[in-house]
Amino acid sequence: MITQSFYFDDEGDRKNSFELPGAKPHYNPDRPGQVEHIALDLVLNIPQQEFSGSCTITIRPIRSGITHLTLDAVDLVIQAVSVRAIAQPFDYNGEQLTIELLEPTGSDPFDLVIHYAARQPQRGLYFIGPDDHYPDKPLQVWTQGEDEDSRYWFPCFDYPGQLATSEIRVEVPQPLRAISNGELVGTENLGQTTRYHWHQKQIHPTYLMTLAVGDFAEIADQWQGIPVTYYVEKGQEASARLTMGKTPQMIAFLSEKYGYPYPYPKYAQVCVADFIFGGMENTSTTLLTDRCLLDERAMLDNERTESLVVHELAHQWFGDLVVIKHWSHAWLKEGAASYSEVIWTEHEYGPEAGAYYLLNEARSYLSEDSSRYRRPIVTNIYREAIELYDRHLYEKGACVYHMIRGILGDELFDRAIHRFINDHAHKTVETIDLLRAIEAATGRNLAFLFDQYVFRGGHPDFKVSYGWDNEAKLAKVTVKQTQAKSDSTGSDSQLFDLEIPIAFGSVNAQEQVSFQSLTVRLNQPEQTFYFPLTQKPDFFSFDVCNSFLKTVSLDYPVAALKQQLKYDPDPVSRIYAAIALAKKGGLEAIAALQTALTGDGFWGVRLEVAKQLSKIKLDQAVDALSTGLGDQDARVRRAVVESLAKIKNPKSYELVLAVARDGDASYGAEAAALRSLGGMVTGVLKTKQEEVIALYRSVLATRSGWNEVVRSGAIGGLSQLKTNPEAVALILEYTQPGTPQALRLAAIRALGAVSTGQTPDQVEQIAQELEAIAQEPFFLTQVAASGALGQMQTPEAIAILTALADQTPDGRVRRMAEEAVKRVQKNLGSDKALKQLREELEQLKKDNQDLKSRLAKLEAKP
Repeated sequence: MITQSFYFDDEGDRKNSFELPGAKPHYNPDRPGQVEHIALDLVLNIPQQEFSGSCTITIRPIRSGITHLTLDAVDLVIQAVSVRAIAQPFDYNGEQLTIELLEPTGSDPFDLVIHYAARQPQRGLYFIGPDDHYPDKPLQVWTQGEDEDSRYWFPCFDYPGQLATSEIRVEVPQPLRAISNGELVGTENLGQTTRYHWHQKQIHPTYLMTLAVGDFAEIADQWQGIPVTYYVEKGQEASARLTMGKTPQMIAFLSEKYGYPYPYPKYAQVCVADFIFGGMENTSTTLLTDRCLLDERAMLDNERTESLVVHELAHQWFGDLVVIKHWSHAWLKEGAASYSEVIWTEHEYGPEAGAYYLLNEARSYLSEDSSRYRRPIVTNIYREAIELYDRHLYEKGACVYHMIRGILGDELFDRAIHRFINDHAHKTVETIDLLRAIEAATGRNLAFLFDQYVFRGGHPDFKVSYGWDNEAKLAKVTVKQTQAKSDSTGSDSQLFDLEIPIAFGSVNAQEQVSFQSLTVRLNQPEQTFYFPLTQKPDFFSFDVCNSFLKTVSLDYPVAALKQQLKYDPDPVSRIYAAIALAKKGGLEAIAALQTALTGDGFWGVRLEVAKQLSKIKLDQAVDALSTGLGDQDARVRRAVVESLAKIKNPKSYELVLAVARDGDASYGAEAAALRSLGGMVTGVLKTKQEEVIALYRSVLATRSGWNEVVRSGAIGGLSQLKTNPEAVALILEYTQPGTPQALRLAAIRALGAVSTGQTPDQVEQIAQELEAIAQEPFFLTQVAASGALGQMQTPEAIAILTALADQTPDGRVRRMAEEAVKRVQKNLGSDKALKQLREELEQLKKDNQDLKSRLAKLEAKP
């Protein structure tokens, strides 16, 4: 077995390994020739969940004398193989099709024709339809190729380095329609069926070939004469426009931003049921989960759906037009598409919204890095390529693009992106190609940035101290890189070498802010800088504009933090100041945070301030938070409710209960109140459990709605009642088939959390339920079961997870199950004495909170 340190020598022992047993280096295979065209001719037998037909692959040999071809083809029935109408011998082992060419290749292209069929495929192509439990589910067929699942529905060279044109002829029952890549060449009415012919004239990889079949409504839009079409189940037309209606504006924005007009003859978005991703950027034809479709009320919480739409659209340039050569470079497209969410948010909602969106992208990566594993963004060591599709690939990749922009500036960044896309349109790329494009367009060599953030794992953890010497008129700034640790040679292998912009801010009588800006090079574990200034600054800003991916802890005087929270123009810097103020604690911090909660002009800062108020364990924080319950932004109200729930006293309980009982204009805020109540009714509030469960019963019986967000909130609240058997019984009611899918998945996930304080008999019942659920084939059900089992504290969970890992056809589920096994093993190491200690510590914290609150009141009296 190859150890982690063999590949990633910068991680040390504090991180879990990204590579699981069986991981190995992966490379693209040798190419016998260039695939020039792929033509599928298929007939779907939807009632039997079968299809049959032919796959014709046009190959131009790279060299003469080739006698064997090996194609990827999994769980297909191979019926015949021919070249120029002459049958060719072949061998098929269920995973690879090896063809013995009777005549060795010359230099001319030839057509390889494979007749085949597939019966009840488990991956690649999915048959969706009504059943006894879900009689209203639509009848649909759709495909999903990324990463290497096209081989499950047609024979191919299934890796991204081969680019070809393609076409699909498919016969489907009427009145269903078929949508695929490229242009619709024509349709043919065959009586009870219709044959659709689609042609993709621009080259693309096999994983972007797609087919979607259903009784769809078609909503037509356009951009500069190019059809922009939305396909949804009939009856969802209004939701389609709410969800995807900004697509033409997004196409215009990205065409300008990327310096390359939208490159395909159409852009279609097809919303399908039971989709296993949020979306998939098939060339000119994106598939989206129908869970993204909004109603009017959901528009209040719509940012993730809008981001999904722009993300998949951005892939039409990054991923489809410019194609990665190998999966290890997938960050080029996924990072760019994730960064498109940032720049679209900035464009549509303003710079503060864009900056805050990027902060949350960084936080998502940082969470994975701290709690799951650390890895270089670019690595070819894995078991299955799908394992690479994590928060390092997406969110950290987006942060890398932003750092490039921060270093170059907007004008040169745009120039570099234009150069990269125009130089590599309809070609494959690796990471080095982006570096070369940057240097060619701007003259800047950013290898130092890629070496530190892309080709190795990690990021800098800064601790920044600031002080003022009034007598010497000196500002003192000390920066520590707390992640830096000496290795066996005495060098600091995790040290970052960066030039960081800093600024000293001053506020005049008219409350106008001016800055004295400088740049410091940080390349040591600890560095102290002295700056002579004519007067004392009002505040200090580290990493002006917050371009660099990092964690940062601020140790500034309270007065400077208050001024920064009020006056720093960068919302992220104001948020960092709020975090530092909350750590200081006390009534002065509460007052400053309350002022920001009611007065800051940007909703993201108000939201973050609400979170920080909950960390000051004083009763006065409840009064401060209550002022935010009427905030005009639903996202702030949601954060206020969640923060109130963390303080856990009778007043905060009543405030949260009122929102849960009376509802909110926002699904999200209402669900947050319901979810939070369950965690509040412990300790002195335990007597309220009966009242809360009664409310949950009422909500579950009466408040169905969009994506079951509200009822799922009630289920989440029940999951926190870990010693209440009634909560288990109520959750189990909603794990049964026939429950709306979103609500059922929430209930399955809740079983894990609620199990941790239950009796052995109840834990056994929960384990048995999850064992049965884990055997269901649906991807999202397996994910939910894996997550629930990973929270349990019983050896039975390990056995169920091991069986799931062995039996699932999906690499993502397999990895989740294996990681969940480790969590259960860790959970089992936590004994009852430790649990009791935690309960006693919680009571001590509550007693201490009461004492501090009374003391603060006494100190506040004149």
